[in-house]
Amino acid sequence: MQPNIIIADDHSMVRKGMKMLLRTQLNCKNVNEVSSCNELMIELRKKECSHLILDVIFSDGTALEVVPTIRKLYPAIKIMIFSMQLVEVYADAFKQYNVHYYLSKSLNEEKSLKYITGFLNNEQNHSHSVKELHQKNPFTILAPRELEILHYLLNGHHTNDIANALNLSTSTISTVKKRIFEKTETATITQLLELAMLYNISF
Repeated sequence: MQPNIIIADDHSMVRKGMKMLLRTQLNCKNVNEVSSCNELMIELRKKECSHLILDVIFSDGTALEVVPTIRKLYPAIKIMIFSMQLVEVYADAFKQYNVHYYLSKSLNEEKSLKYITGFLNNEQNHSHSVKELHQKNPFTILAPRELEILHYLLNGHHTNDIANALNLSTSTISTVKKRIFEKTETATITQLLELAMLYNISF
């Protein structure tokens, strides 16, 4: 049976490149693409999806914000993260939502093709062995909610703005913000930004 695939990425060239690879190398005929979290949720309501290839960061939010909702509404969908975001930072967070495939955009075409083939064939994936990296990168110990809020903090959003965007109370945002500072051993947004750049955390 042909898979019904959605590619969600805010970069047009990435979407078109992945779409071409799926069609020409893997003979996938049913491939649709979207560029934002909002477009993704609309597309999921419009047509059946068996496999979702999803970036982490979009102009209107992050995958960590929409994946819990997708899991509740469409529990059977197979999800693969396809991103430049560091696997050791985000992979464990997504595993909490039963997302076990995480493909780096920096991987070469041959290895990427093999990885995607396993994903489409619903093969069990055991490729993420990131525990040895946890002590080196302070961002690996952040929980999914903390990673969500980290994205907004690094982009200069204030507590009230984040609370409105995530439909949370300002006190919750302040509490999580404090935990982020504690876990990363930073005291200000400036220090947090410097640390993020040091560890190549994109935002």
